Amino acid sequence: MSELLLFHTPNCHEAGCDEAGRGCLAGPVVAAAVILSGPIHGLNDSKQLSKKKREEFRILIESEALAYAVAVVSPKRIDQINILQASIEAMKLALDQLKVLPEHIIVDGTMFSPYNEIKYTTIIKGDTKFQSIAAASILAKTYRDELMEDLHVSHPNYSWNKNKGYPTLAHRKAILEFGPTTHHRTSFRLFSE
Repeated sequence: MSELLLFHTPNCHEAGCDEAGRGCLAGPVVAAAVILSGPIHGLNDSKQLSKKKREEFRILIESEALAYAVAVVSPKRIDQINILQASIEAMKLALDQLKVLPEHIIVDGTMFSPYNEIKYTTIIKGDTKFQSIAAASILAKTYRDELMEDLHVSHPNYSWNKNKGYPTLAHRKAILEFGPTTHHRTSFRLFSE
């Protein structure tokens, strides 16, 4: 496995952004922004890592990053503005919280919109190409998983500790049986494949 690139635009504070939970039926969308000062060996897209590895990297990222932040956009807000806009909003909320002002932003995927007149670049599969986006993907995923595990305690019927709100067959069956909760996204098709 080859190392991911450290920067898209060298010699500046570059923030990588990514989100988790876009395709879920329940729970918020969570985004992270990360500015790295140096490489973190072995860093990769969160989807390529085991839960244990993600947790290990989260600790490393939080201790070694120049700045990082995580932000959450609720299911209610997702229903109001749609999931794409909510994902972008979550990334901007994360950028707002950074202790260091980025001079360039790189975003996983194809969609973003202007943020405080800072130049940005969208990168397809950016989490498999650049360390800061991979780091953001790991933070977004681990924070969101934790959140869904906490919500599972008060809503055990939906198995969010396992499916994290994604549209598994068991999750859809539980929605049919017990009905949607306040954590479900009513603008999503909850009852059909």
